[in-house]
Amino acid sequence: MDRQAVYKEIADFLVETFEVPEHELSLDADLVENLGLDSIDAVDLMVKLQEITGKKVTPEQFKSVRTINDVLDVTEQLSANG
Repeated sequence: MDRQAVYKEIADFLVETFEVPEHELSLDADLVENLGLDSIDAVDLMVKLQEITGKKVTPEQFKSVRTINDVLDVTEQLSANG
């Protein structure tokens, strides 16, 4: 799955699951500061990444994630290690 397709899937997930307004989504959008996600939401997002990649996301891999772009980077790393 290419980066744009992953972005679309993550964006759709954020809009549908967390009711994030679509106009607030951007690669640089901070998951907590801009989109209002909390730690429980982050766990849900980790599970979504596992669904997308078919690989387990460790807390260490997800600890540095702050923006949507970071989410895409982690997804690429997981897919590349396949």
